Amino acid sequence: MKKSKAPIDVTTLVNAADILSLVASGAATSRGALLEASGLSRVTVTQRINALLNCGLIRETEETLKSGGRPTRVLALSESAGIILVANIGEKHIHVGVMDIQPAIIAQKTIPLSSPDSPANTLDQIRSAFDDLLSDGATANRLLIGISLSLPTPVDYKRGCVVGPSVLPGWDEFDIKSYMGLRYDAPVFVENDVNLMTIYEHRHNFRGVEDMFFIKAGTGIGSGIVTGGRIFRGAQGAAGDIGHIQFTSDDPPLCRCGKLGCVEARAGGWAIARDLTERGIAADNARDVVELVEKNKPEAIMLVRNAGRTIGEVASDVVSILNPSLIVVGGTLARSGEFLLSGVRELVYQRCLPLATRELQIVLSDPEGDSALFGAAHLVLEDIFSKAKVETLIQRFVHNMETARAA
Repeated sequence: MKKSKAPIDVTTLVNAADILSLVASGAATSRGALLEASGLSRVTVTQRINALLNCGLIRETEETLKSGGRPTRVLALSESAGIILVANIGEKHIHVGVMDIQPAIIAQKTIPLSSPDSPANTLDQIRSAFDDLLSDGATANRLLIGISLSLPTPVDYKRGCVVGPSVLPGWDEFDIKSYMGLRYDAPVFVENDVNLMTIYEHRHNFRGVEDMFFIKAGTGIGSGIVTGGRIFRGAQGAAGDIGHIQFTSDDPPLCRCGKLGCVEARAGGWAIARDLTERGIAADNARDVVELVEKNKPEAIMLVRNAGRTIGEVASDVVSILNPSLIVVGGTLARSGEFLLSGVRELVYQRCLPLATRELQIVLSDPEGDSALFGAAHLVLEDIFSKAKVETLIQRFVHNMETARAA
């Protein structure tokens, strides 16, 4: 971000908070649209837009919109106005990154998860990785907008902590927000990885869809729910935990959670790998399963199709309750393509009433490997640039500019 030597008009910038929020959300991205959406006079809107442009919070893009007169340029957030630190904690590795506010990845790295049972040690690993990525100076003087962490566990979003048994033993009720806040002077966000993948899919590929159901079919099975255009978390952040819905049968398989007959124990990547191993075919995880499907191994294809039917059975209940217009299937097993998707479609259309499925689409997800990281960035942006909080962001931005000038 270029350092402007012009005096900072703090009052006008703070008053421009609503204009900045409208641009950030995409609700109004032209001068005419901002004039109409804000209800302010043309002079006031122009003054506030110019203040945001001059300090580098927004920019005019090359894209233009038709208007009554000459075309008007689209306004957008200035990518260099700030940075977001993001991390996706997996079961064996941590993917960390620095992102701008487009969002786009500036720098990233993957590190092994050395102490999964120790939240403090793992968070120290993440902080060290963040410091390494920031050490080259490329993002010097940019405001740290926020920190966002993705976890493969149930998360209480409001409190920023893991709740209940999970694949990260020892994390239950650990105050992640406070621990990360000791190092960074910026808001900290913590969310379940499936919800973040859902946010990515919705914001990048299906922004106009009001009601969407995302299924992650990977090592485990989970889902994310979008209703009214917003992520639905439930009372304790446990909404969408379809992997541990139980099906009764004569010989129910044991799940990792300790219960019998869970969807995950029948259709998760680890469960398919288990069944293949019992048939004398070497497989350890969901990636191995997909590789066998890609090699046209009939046993793997059969088990993936069966997994699709199991997922479709539980998805049909969700469709009957929530009536989404779109189901997106993602995760590692989604790389099996139609072998998995056909089973999901079969059971959903078989079990649901025609009214619920008449306009329902069931599609594969975007194969973006960093979807949880991008979802983590969107989580920060949508909160920080909301009408309730954007004024605080502007005040932090001004303070950061003044500090950089004085340095």
